[in-house]
Amino acid sequence: MPNDDDLAVELLGRTDHGQVAASLRAMPFLALARHVVVDGRVLLRLHRGCGYHPACLGSVVAYGTDNLDSAGPGESVWSVQIVGRCEAVEPTAAHQELFGPAPRFVDGEPYDPVYLGIEPQFSTVHSMDNALERQFRRTL
Repeated sequence: MPNDDDLAVELLGRTDHGQVAASLRAMPFLALARHVVVDGRVLLRLHRGCGYHPACLGSVVAYGTDNLDSAGPGESVWSVQIVGRCEAVEPTAAHQELFGPAPRFVDGEPYDPVYLGIEPQFSTVHSMDNALERQFRRTL
């Protein structure tokens, strides 16, 4: 079985959205984000209008996702979390294409994207059975 860091990044690449966790004025929050994995780094696209991105910038954040709603028969149910320092990024045209089209509105406001990057420092992966190991070995 690969280490958790390799598996975490591979699993993140199987999903499109997750939640970034950080704190704002000592209060924890979760914010929905679109993500892509590029060279082992996780790039996030958030709505600027929610105001969460300044709390993430320069801070250590957690980012997680799962397949709780999408696991098919015989597939393991899993969740993954990475932790690392969050920085502002300027996405290339190729990165923007990976993100796909942006939503038109968030909470009734026109969508205004902001891009962040996380270099995973450590990760955790949890699954309900050993089917995840079998699935991952088949993808190698």
